Amino acid sequence: MAERGRFIVLEGGEGCGKSTQAELLATHLGAESTREPGGTEVGERIRAILLDRDLGQLDPRAELMLMLAARAQNVSQRIGPWLAAGRDVVCDRFSGSTLAYQGYGRGLPLGEIAAADVCSRAGLEPDLVVLLDLPAEVGAARRDEPDDRIEREGKAFFARVADGFRALARGDPDRWVVVDASGPQEEVARRVRAAVAERLGGNGGNFP
Repeated sequence: MAERGRFIVLEGGEGCGKSTQAELLATHLGAESTREPGGTEVGERIRAILLDRDLGQLDPRAELMLMLAARAQNVSQRIGPWLAAGRDVVCDRFSGSTLAYQGYGRGLPLGEIAAADVCSRAGLEPDLVVLLDLPAEVGAARRDEPDDRIEREGKAFFARVADGFRALARGDPDRWVVVDASGPQEEVARRVRAAVAERLGGNGGNFP
């Protein structure tokens, strides 16, 4: 029976370079990569709904449930089987984003979100969460594509999200590591690789 793979999540606000860094890290480690919401056919269809600029008002609890539905499918169809087969997995967003965006950002009760989230991920926990920390205004200035439904939220929303991510990292320092996301892409990638190696490198596998 294969040893369980390692599960690494990259988190952060809009424009922090998280998706790029997740792909770079997965390539560096020879790991599988996925994203949330998304990662499966079902998840990508849900993603299209969640980010649709023309959708209009979406109740925060409906938004939460859609996010969790996409996660449940990703864990069941992709992440769980990969890990069970001994493959390392890098995921672009996971539970931290749900707590930061729907909890701190939207104002839904954190305890209720956490309880529902446990169900959606069948209790699966990341081995490491890398938070790419960048001031919200810097991230906003980096974006050069039309804003999606969530990106269109105001500065106050993203300030709450950023505060939420930092609070989550402070609350679970054994699982979370904060990486400065400012500067050139390759410099940030080196910081991410160093953080992963420091936390997980002593356990063998594909880590440098």
